[in-house]
Amino acid sequence: MKWLNNLCSFYICVKYTHLKLSQNINLAVDGIIFGYQDHSLYVLLIKQKYGSQKGKWALPGGFVLDDERLIDAVKREVKEETGVEVQYLEQLYTFGDDIDRDPRFRVVSVAYFGTVNPKRMVLKPTTDALDAQWYSIDEIPKLAFDHAMIIKVALDRLRSKLNYQPVGFNLLDNRFPFSDLEQLYMTILDRDIDRRNFRKKILSLGFVEETDEYHKSGSGRPGKLFKFNSKKYKELEQEGINLDIKFA
Repeated sequence: MKWLNNLCSFYICVKYTHLKLSQNINLAVDGIIFGYQDHSLYVLLIKQKYGSQKGKWALPGGFVLDDERLIDAVKREVKEETGVEVQYLEQLYTFGDDIDRDPRFRVVSVAYFGTVNPKRMVLKPTTDALDAQWYSIDEIPKLAFDHAMIIKVALDRLRSKLNYQPVGFNLLDNRFPFSDLEQLYMTILDRDIDRRNFRKKILSLGFVEETDEYHKSGSGRPGKLFKFNSKKYKELEQEGINLDIKFA
């Protein structure tokens, strides 16, 4: 039976060598970059300069170089196409089940998502992007490829993260009224929260601290400003939390 095992091994080797030689799949990355300002959640989009999708809005992204890690590829593409440098990106999902998702050829894309504060960013589209803009989640234009679905998947992931990881470090100012954090969570969740329960839970976790600074808005009494405890924030990002957000 040894000859039969050797024959089977040879057949498998020839079969998969043939498959490898005949494979024609391109590997790409896409970046979903969320931003927050004026009580609205935004996503960063670029306008395509070339190809069948020329003139259409899309997520920043492109093909992975042969000697490049995926995370380096997506950071490079976002920087080249928008001018934005993102420090932290999380792998979201691999999109490729739809063989015709790109009209040019078979493309499998590994998507990453992250958050930044748009007020700290200067958009400078280059390479194959005609333009780069922040679009409100509620006003996204018709997008190229399957990027509308990718954004939906990323938004669902961001919403689910709110219960087990702190969110806001890259989205709010260094000093902020506590109401800004409440509004951020309500904007992402698209629902009103129980503010009293939320404040008690957040402060008990220790990643948000009260400062001695005050914020005055309108004719009301000045309110205390808060800040993130970066060390505790990073710890909870790794360990996870149980925020158990209650809704109003």
